[in-house]
Amino acid sequence: MILVGNQRSGAKNLALHLLKDENEHVEVHEIRGFASQNIMAALNEVHAISRATRCKQYLFSLSLNPPPNENVPTKTFENAIDRVETRLGLSGQPRVIVFHEKEGRRHCHAVWSRIDAEQLKAVPLPFGKRKLQEIARELYLEHGWIMPRGLALSQESDPRNFTLAEWQQAKRAGQDPRAIKAVFQDAWALSDSKTAFINALEERGFKAARGDRRGFVAVDYHGEVYAIAKWVGIKTKQVDARLGDKNVLPSVDEAKQQIAHDMLTLMDRLSNRLENQNQERQSQFENRRKELVTRQRAERRVLKNRLEERQAAERQQRQQRFHTGFKGLWDWLSGEKARIKKQNEHETLESAARDRSEKEQSKYLRQSRRLVYVNRSKRVKMCAT
Repeated sequence: MILVGNQRSGAKNLALHLLKDENEHVEVHEIRGFASQNIMAALNEVHAISRATRCKQYLFSLSLNPPPNENVPTKTFENAIDRVETRLGLSGQPRVIVFHEKEGRRHCHAVWSRIDAEQLKAVPLPFGKRKLQEIARELYLEHGWIMPRGLALSQESDPRNFTLAEWQQAKRAGQDPRAIKAVFQDAWALSDSKTAFINALEERGFKAARGDRRGFVAVDYHGEVYAIAKWVGIKTKQVDARLGDKNVLPSVDEAKQQIAHDMLTLMDRLSNRLENQNQERQSQFENRRKELVTRQRAERRVLKNRLEERQAAERQQRQQRFHTGFKGLWDWLSGEKARIKKQNEHETLESAARDRSEKEQSKYLRQSRRLVYVNRSKRVKMCAT
């Protein structure tokens, strides 16, 4: 998973971000080492303690983003957070963990206090970015996820590392000389007059113009200038004979300005059309998304209540195993009470793992991802048409 961390201040703003309503689901997973069990109050505790130090960036904030379409269990996030905590030297520091879900994507935020409360010093975080990249690579390899090229080979993430040959090849890819030559020859073969040839060129994306030194030329919508005689493959006299006086044609600069005006008008029209279609599509998507979120939240509330009822019943059942009075004293003397206590602890851990597994129902992520995928597919289809 991609790990992005930074030192920062702004406890209040960070707490508000962690609890943002724009996320479809927000789960406060852990608040450790604080007097308060409220995120806003907990982060403000760090701010208050930092006032006794010179540290300005008293928090370390980390976001953990798993690969798209991967259903990553909570335990994997916890292991990654613990690994980051150890590598950065933040072991034992107060921290909070929050999960966000939006449009089928589940990611995690972890925030640590950098202030050592006993020594009133900030925990240094040297080479933090490099350490996070190393941990991210380890996670991709351990879980068999497809690693982004920029993470696998960092030098490939910067396009400025292209070689000259690669850059030139990328530029040439947009133009095929054989196709351009075929366009000119086709337009020439189909026309028998100046007007017909000019119209044939315009139908194929070129505008005829008078060149400064090359006689008759054509300008494409990229602003490139082509000598007509050369690209048709005939002599200049033959072009002059059919097209006549070149002074009635616009200059190259005038042709470029006319093309720019035509393209601007076309783009405005298409832009307005796409914007209207996009607004309608986005409105439909938002309505479906809100319906899905409402349904999921209701289902999760039912699940939460069911789990809490079952947990209460199981706690009561385990508690009833302990006897009172003389029999309870005998259980204590015979070691039976210790055995029951150990059994209860084991069953409590198993129940907690079972409940966590039920809460992590991947169907919610699949539903959201399916909705987002359909929406994006429609967007791509709309742009293509």
